[in-house]
Amino acid sequence: MILDAFSLQGRVAIITGSGRGIGKGIALAFAEAGADIVCAGRTLSAIEATAAEARGFGHKTMAIACDVTDSQQVETMVARTIQELGRIDILV
Repeated sequence: MILDAFSLQGRVAIITGSGRGIGKGIALAFAEAGADIVCAGRTLSAIEATAAEARGFGHKTMAIACDVTDSQQVETMVARTIQELGRIDILV
């Protein structure tokens, strides 16, 4: 299986736009591959749904509402991620 070669065990990933479409798919694939995930996007209900689904893979998962065009919101997202998960290894 391709995921055997794509292990993200122990990594922390922020996935922007993870409430739907490609971003959601990437978030779920990264969670399946072993990463702790931060689901980020403008619609809290959508990213919370993705986060809930990603938790099914047994890793830490957070949902953070963030408009990436607002630098203050991005700084807050980064600070919360580091505070709660210790670091950031991957940003999508």
